[in-house]
Order: sequence, then C-alpha cells, then structure tokens
Amino acid sequence: MKTFFLVDDVAITDSRFFLIAGPCVIESEAMAREIAAETKRITDELQIPFIFKASFDKANRSSIDSFRGPGLKEGLRILNAIKKDFGVPVLSDIHEPGQAEPAAKVLSIIQIPAFLSRQTDILLAAGKTGLPVHIKKSQFMAPEDMRLAARKVEETGNRRIMLGERGTFFGYNNLVVDFRGIPTMKASGYPVVMDASHSVQKPTAAGQVSGGSPEFIPLMARAGIVAGANGVFLEVHPQPDKALSDKGNSFELKKLRSLLLNLKSLYNVG
Repeated sequence: MKTFFLVDDVAITDSRFFLIAGPCVIESEAMAREIAAETKRITDELQIPFIFKASFDKANRSSIDSFRGPGLKEGLRILNAIKKDFGVPVLSDIHEPGQAEPAAKVLSIIQIPAFLSRQTDILLAAGKTGLPVHIKKSQFMAPEDMRLAARKVEETGNRRIMLGERGTFFGYNNLVVDFRGIPTMKASGYPVVMDASHSVQKPTAAGQVSGGSPEFIPLMARAGIVAGANGVFLEVHPQPDKALSDKGNSFELKKLRSLLLNLKSLYNVG
C-alpha cells in the first residue's frame, strides 16, 4: 500500500478510493450540515474516506445574477463548524491569492478551480499554506500539462497535491472526458480525482446558467475508477432540481450509498 499524504487524520492511499462530496455552494448552514451528516453516515458504514466539499463563494458563475454563497467569513465559519462537529476534513475553492491564508486557518484542502489552474500566483499562495492542494485540470489543458501546474506548488516545498479530471471542451456548451488523462496524470506520482459531477456539465446550456446531464454521473464515476482514479468528486444535494448552483450536475443524496457500493466493487478491478 502506498500512502500519498494525510488530510487531517485521513490517509490518502492507493488501497481504497476516497470521496470528496458536498453541495456546489453553501446554500445555508442547515443544508450543509444535513448533507455532511448523511454522507458521513454512509461513508462510515462503507469505510470510505470522506472529505466534505462546499464553496463559500462561487466567483466563477456564468451570470451576474447567479447565487454565489455566503462569502469568505461566514462560509469559513460554517465549514469550521462542520469540520469540528462531524470530524471530517473540509475542502473549498479559492479564487484569488489573498484568500489562501485566511482559508488555510479552517480548510483541510485548498481547491484551485479549473479555470485558474494555470495561474501562478494562486497556485503559489495555496502551496505556501502547507495544506494539500487539489488542482482541477482546466477544460483547455492537456493532462500532461498538469505536471507544470503541480510544479508551481512544488516550488513552495509543498508536495501534498491532488490532480482533478473534470472534462475538456468539445465545441460549445459541452464537455467530454478523455479517460486516458487519468493514467497520464497519475504518472506524476500524485493521486488523481475523477470529478464525475462537472464532467457532465454543459456550460451556459440552460440560458444564463450551466446545464448538465446528471443521469451520466454514475457512468463517469465508474469509468473514472476503472481508469485508475484514486478519488471521486461528487456534488450532492437532497433535491438537485432545487439547488441554487449547479443543479444540472448535482447527484441526488438518496442515491449516494448505492453508487458508492458500486464504486467499491470496481476499485482496483483492473
């Protein structure tokens, strides 16, 4: 068994896959706690390492009218409460270098959004916190070029890095996943996360906001695991059609246990 690194007290290893899951954005503290509690219950039962994910500010929405979340201060307060009350690592994304230091006081992992994965200053700021950094591959980047993004974090002395696959643009309003990218990125020596939610996203396909094909989320998760992904990223929600962000690519919470059981049976099958 190879251990990559610890996220708080959760070991990221190659012997079992881990789950990053939660709502796209913090809609309310009650909603975030409901999702964290149920996902923790399921993953504890199935013995799957779990990292709670939610954004405190969605600064990269398509429309100026889109819901962005509670903001840095209130969002971090909620994430800190979830971290302490449920005993789970927490992840959120930052959108500018100045957010790295205050976020690091609460977060267990800092995530770099896909569109920012080539931005040197934000990668350096995240790396300097010493926290694990999840870099999501941009929709316009080749998987082998993610080694260059990782190198920027490495320059800070930080080698606790995850690389995320989330699809590549194909024409307009659609994404495709080249699953060859997973072993390509794994060749870097870092764990790779399959983002099964954003891979089915259709940017701006629902008018002013992104749409998606959520029925394909289980397929993307299964294919990613079989291709060798170490972790799976899911945006989950009790009622995806009422989600305030990314309703078109959110997975229904009540279906989570069944999917995770399926993924466990497939991990390391190849």
